[in-house]
Amino acid sequence: SEPSPCRRSEPRRPISPLLSRHGQPLPLPGAAAAGGGGGSSSAMEELATEQEAEESHRQDSVSLLTFILLLTLTILTIWLFKHRRVRFLHETGLAMIYGLIVGVILRYGTPSTSGHDKPFSCSQEDRPFTTLLVNVSGKFFEYTLKGEISPGKIHNVEQNDMLRKVTFDPEVFFNILLPPIIFHAGYSLKKRHFFRNLGSILAYAFLGTAVSCFIIGNLMYGVVKLMKLVGQLSGKFYYTDCLLFGAIISATDPVTVLAIFNELHADVDLYALLFGESVLNDAVAIVLSSSIVAYQPTGENTHAFDAAAFFKSVGVFLGIFSGSFMMGAVTGVVTALISFFFTKLHCFPLLETALFFLMSWSTFLLAEACGFTGVVAVLFCGITQAHYTYNNLSVESRSRTKQLFEVLHFLAENFIFSYMGLALFTFQKHIFSPVFIIGAFVAIFLGRAAHIYPLSFLLNLGRRHKISWNFQHMMMFSGLRGAMAFALAIRDTATYSHQMMFSTTLLIVFFTVWIVGGGTTPMLSWLNIRVGVDPDQDPPPTNDNSERRNRTKQESAWLFRLWYSFDHNYLKPILTHSGPPLTTTLPSWCGLVAHCLTSPQVYDNQEQLREEDSDFILNDGDLTVTYGDTTITANGSSGPHTATTSLDGRRTKSNSEEALERDLGAADHEVTSRGTRLVFPLEDNA
Repeated sequence: SEPSPCRRSEPRRPISPLLSRHGQPLPLPGAAAAGGGGGSSSAMEELATEQEAEESHRQDSVSLLTFILLLTLTILTIWLFKHRRVRFLHETGLAMIYGLIVGVILRYGTPSTSGHDKPFSCSQEDRPFTTLLVNVSGKFFEYTLKGEISPGKIHNVEQNDMLRKVTFDPEVFFNILLPPIIFHAGYSLKKRHFFRNLGSILAYAFLGTAVSCFIIGNLMYGVVKLMKLVGQLSGKFYYTDCLLFGAIISATDPVTVLAIFNELHADVDLYALLFGESVLNDAVAIVLSSSIVAYQPTGENTHAFDAAAFFKSVGVFLGIFSGSFMMGAVTGVVTALISFFFTKLHCFPLLETALFFLMSWSTFLLAEACGFTGVVAVLFCGITQAHYTYNNLSVESRSRTKQLFEVLHFLAENFIFSYMGLALFTFQKHIFSPVFIIGAFVAIFLGRAAHIYPLSFLLNLGRRHKISWNFQHMMMFSGLRGAMAFALAIRDTATYSHQMMFSTTLLIVFFTVWIVGGGTTPMLSWLNIRVGVDPDQDPPPTNDNSERRNRTKQESAWLFRLWYSFDHNYLKPILTHSGPPLTTTLPSWCGLVAHCLTSPQVYDNQEQLREEDSDFILNDGDLTVTYGDTTITANGSSGPHTATTSLDGRRTKSNSEEALERDLGAADHEVTSRGTRLVFPLEDNA
């Protein structure tokens, strides 16, 4: 019998109407293309197919070349700006401007290339499928879902193949561009000031992001009601959509502000608060958005409040975040163990670097494949690898890994910002609503204010070194939106509400990067925030070393102080070639196990580390002259004693608490060796 003209493969899940190839969803009904002409017609069809494939390949090359030229132009302009010391516009703002220019050229300056494609209607199916097999004259062709297109825009979509080529699949951002950005944030973490402010950073990132999300969501729900009242709403927009928008837009990315802070050497505690909040805030925002999507009340009204569904979403949030955290930390530990036991990899830095890179990237994909969040996993994988794996790498591999992820971070971030400018003109599903956009700006301002000021007041009740008003104003001002908000918004643009949220998010990113980022330097001056600060020095100088040590100890997060001793005495010796030998930290009856687990390099490794590396990655407190009752001297010999003797003959305590104090800001000038620390106390008049 005659084969069915339209067959479908098993759908993975229904997603909005299907796009067959260039536009209209649904297969050919009857697929009735006449097959007369015999072999001549078949040969002509094959030739036409080859020509189309060659043209498609050429367009792919042109689209990629476009982005490479954008990045090249951005880099050259960045060099010019740095040479001229121009700070009113950051590199990400430049990338967006160049993207806008190219988007205008592609949108209005390139001719139509797909007028031969015609939409076909089919009433046989009432739902979309992810894959369609279409029978055309006995030949089957496969078509895949690309998304829904409104009837009024179908001809606009078809007018230019090039616009479709430069519109990337949202998964490209999540699986390729985001991992190096997030990993670099964790791998390059400056631990000293981060852990000194850990409690405040966690409060801003977790509690603050949740507060901001719900305030923005509720305010936007009021805006949506107003739009419906005045007839500005032409589609469905639920309360859960408003909360999702609140979660998306609560992801801050003050890359412009932090870059200027780093260049001007602004106050290190303010830098740590902003950087730490933005790093963890991205992770919280993406898990929070996943939890809101998972909110599914029982009953007919699936968007009404339901207590059981609410607590289920809270459980989803906790489960996803904790699972992602554990997966990232475990993967980092596994990488450390591999580099610890396979010591011969040091002889092949290329293989060592490649293995490090693949293990780091696989963390993100593994978490996503297991239903967790790759952003959280790869962030904590970076922090774990910086703390443990980095110590086991060869000197060349340390340099290579830092430079590799720094370059990938730079290129990926600028690519995303270039694409933002491009997407303003090439994205085909924009819905701009002035009422929604103005309401979003107001809601973001109020949400940020409710996030920063009340939390700062509560945190100052328990902080010795208060978060001053000028710091709070600067943090309020620095709530830029960037790559993460854009990636979350573009990931799902299938519905009317999500398309409006994406268009609004794009405008918010433009405004904050250009206007807020450009005003960072004047704002620093207006708020009298000190610049030109050495990031390795503690803020207020004092002549009393004991007072400085006590202040450092008290200001260090209590959670970090509890963790430090355990990590210093047990985990570091097991996972790295540094730290105190387990023979000095474990009970005497564990001597055999301690000898097996302690690396010989702990005793005799004399490879000197650069000072910036020790602060950049290592815990300086782990590199000490004395481990318990054993002293490790500069030549690798060891002997029992209970105190460290400095070069001027004075005796100094040496235990894990003292190491922690030195690590978090003691005024000692140190010459650091791997596994060994020589301390040169400064004179009073120095």
